[in-house]
Amino acid sequence: MPNSFDARSSLAVGDRKYEIYRLQALAARYEIAGLPYSLKILLENLLRREDGASVRAEDIEALAGWQPTAPPQREIAFNPARVLMQDFTGVPAIVDLAAMRDAMAGLGGDPDRINPLAPVELVIDHSVQVDIHNRPDALERNTAIEFERNRERYGFLRWGQQAFDNLQVVPPNTGIVHQINLEYLARVVFENPRNGVVQAYPDTLVGTDSHTTMINGLGVLGWGVGGIEAEAAMLGQPLSMLIPQVVGFELSGRLAEGATATDLVLTITQMLRQHGVVGKFVEFYGEGLERLPLADRATIANMAPEYGATCGLFPIDRETLDYLRLSGRTPERLALIEAYAREQGLWHQPGDAAPRYLETLRLDMETVEPCLAGPRQPQDRIPLHRVRETCRETVRALRQGSDNGGDNGGGNGKAAAQAGRNGALRDGAVAIAAITSCTNTSNPSVMIGAGLLARKARERGLKTPPWVKTSLAPGSMVVRNYLERAELIPHLEALGFHIVGFGCTTCIGNSGPLPEPVSQAIAEGDLAVAAVLSGNRNFEGRIHPQVRMNFLASPPLVVAYALAGTMDIDLQNDPLGGGKDGRPVYLRDIWPSQAEVRDTIAATVDPAAFREGYRDLYAGDQRWATLEAAKDNRYRWREDSTYVRRPPFFEKLSAQPPSAPGAIRGARLLALLGDGITTDHISPAGAIRPDDPAGRYLLEQGVERRDFNSYGARRGNHEVMMRGTFANIRLRNRLAPGREGGWTTHAPSGREMHIYEAAMRYREEETPLLVIAGQRYGTGSSRDWAAKGTRLLGVRAVLAGSFERIHRANLVGMGVLPLVFADGSDAESLGIAGTEEFDLEGLTPGASRVTVVMRNGEREQRFPATVRIDTPKEWDYYRNDGILPYVLRRLAAS
Repeated sequence: MPNSFDARSSLAVGDRKYEIYRLQALAARYEIAGLPYSLKILLENLLRREDGASVRAEDIEALAGWQPTAPPQREIAFNPARVLMQDFTGVPAIVDLAAMRDAMAGLGGDPDRINPLAPVELVIDHSVQVDIHNRPDALERNTAIEFERNRERYGFLRWGQQAFDNLQVVPPNTGIVHQINLEYLARVVFENPRNGVVQAYPDTLVGTDSHTTMINGLGVLGWGVGGIEAEAAMLGQPLSMLIPQVVGFELSGRLAEGATATDLVLTITQMLRQHGVVGKFVEFYGEGLERLPLADRATIANMAPEYGATCGLFPIDRETLDYLRLSGRTPERLALIEAYAREQGLWHQPGDAAPRYLETLRLDMETVEPCLAGPRQPQDRIPLHRVRETCRETVRALRQGSDNGGDNGGGNGKAAAQAGRNGALRDGAVAIAAITSCTNTSNPSVMIGAGLLARKARERGLKTPPWVKTSLAPGSMVVRNYLERAELIPHLEALGFHIVGFGCTTCIGNSGPLPEPVSQAIAEGDLAVAAVLSGNRNFEGRIHPQVRMNFLASPPLVVAYALAGTMDIDLQNDPLGGGKDGRPVYLRDIWPSQAEVRDTIAATVDPAAFREGYRDLYAGDQRWATLEAAKDNRYRWREDSTYVRRPPFFEKLSAQPPSAPGAIRGARLLALLGDGITTDHISPAGAIRPDDPAGRYLLEQGVERRDFNSYGARRGNHEVMMRGTFANIRLRNRLAPGREGGWTTHAPSGREMHIYEAAMRYREEETPLLVIAGQRYGTGSSRDWAAKGTRLLGVRAVLAGSFERIHRANLVGMGVLPLVFADGSDAESLGIAGTEEFDLEGLTPGASRVTVVMRNGEREQRFPATVRIDTPKEWDYYRNDGILPYVLRRLAAS
């Protein structure tokens, strides 16, 4: 391997010696000390991986000479140290690898060449649903239901664990992937035996979930990618990226009494989203870091997707080591991390000069006030005193049918319907209150805070109204351990917050059914009810189909709103309810002080809690241990399976790609969409409805309605997933005006039908398809099926006002062309109605623009569009019809 800058050296730590690539080797020519921490990590990655081909000396020089004012132009190749997955995205990734083994055999190659080359850790955390709640046996019953639903999927993952090298699977009901990564899996500094020496280098990763960024709180550089990119990284392909722009965020002061880490992150999310950091790196610095616990840093880093950044990195410092020590890492590892970080300029010392940044934002943490976010977007922060007003404004908009300019099925103002044993269910009622999600369940301060608030509420005699579906889903066993030590579990349970599972649950839409009386009352009263959850996503249609408002809040506020039973309340001035003495009880009466929280944490959160929580991480329970899994190196596909089917991506794959991109002529519109279309709108998620194409398919296969499971659980079956693409119940397609859901109009016939059915008719007619949308297309989680489903429906290009980073890359990775309106135009200004035919002219490798020719009868109109294939490597992927065929052809050829 080349070593153009003589960077290869050694580092002694105690009696151990490591090979490292010193950044100081470049210091004589470049101002390395002033580089942002994230760029130093990328620079080391290039130095260590220099090969003269994918990583060249000039790439290293370009990064070493980075200046904040220079626009990103240079493409570099990033080789992450490992790949992190959860089961929703992990199952289709392993399905693709299994199919690639078959395809490799078809091309005359060795199937065993298809094997992860980097360590892959897959945590099964997305499949548990809140079917049972507010019962002592909720955890056991939900776990039993989860295994019954997912036995075939879990058996497939067990097959993958033995069939592929470098793949470890954490069994279900253990915790949430990002919290397990933070508390156990993260190395911070990797140790890797190579060519007779042990290399030490930064722990870096990509994950198939956008909240992979949570690990940035530990000083580990990583971010979310689509499952498609992750599979390529698993197979040894570097991730192509432009040298990023880095924005600094200076923190000062400390949180005031009454404010929580959740309030802080919602404030930061609003600030950064308004500023605009999409596609950029963000780094946090400032004297405030000295008073910011690691768990709070992880909470902030977790929500990088919500504020739009690729990552949100905190530097390695004394607090990092204290957390690693607390979570049970060995003294030897701590010594290596500190020595390596100091040697490479990755260590942050109080008083250090700030790195050079493109821009800087500042926040005095003392100004942070209690708040929520909602009712539809995580960046829409609401001060606590304005929640009632926001709730009422939202209900009025729903009633008037004017929300977002569409028909929202507004109610008719019927009188409130009865629900539960007593009390009236009205607009604004809290139907779901869930302590859930890696964002907050990883943070002892807010989890202990919720438990202390529950204890005080119980002592005052407060109770949760019967219509509120309550749940507690800790992100790891560690959380249960310290809540038990603090003797807070009984108080949470007394208010209905029984542990329902160790997984993502409500935050990803696995909220389960509402109690029948509540569901019936909502339907009969046509009510606009709410969910309040300690999660990171609250997009419409995500949490529950009957819940129209979703609010993100800290765990203590989740408990408070559960007690109130409504969002139509001012918690700062109105009582939560009457106490056992008949006197009103206010939130301020039961809110725990920071000192109470700190003292409880000090007494209950220690290394023993972590060691106990991770003693048997990979063992699983008896259900997992007895799952059957074949021992073959190639998967035995079952033709009758409705969970795991061989995908069609490699059918009729030739050994060589086409010499030029295929022409797109005579295309029709499948969907004409507005701004803010999320991957939740595009990708199948949540419950499968029997009257939709996916539900009808399952019924035709003999699956009973009660066994439908969720779209997420069936991501290994392309037949289900393509039928559910663009089928979100809140999607508004202008080609089917006045309707919500997955509907469109088939242009030649003028018939309105499901999007899937129209796509199949267009396929029969050999008509290519386009999707046209507004700004921020593809916002949200890194759902690979948002791109896979789009491609399988026959969509050749997406023309939008702008794209979210991950989804744009995923479209390219599936051979779908991303285009952006040029010159400030959009569908409205161009008069696009949806009945036109479209040609694309000038699409050649490397083209930055194409001409869109739009024809409607005799009328023809031309307008430019910008091609968002950003790097030469992405052009290789697009020309090969996607990243996986590209990798497969290269492996077969070698």
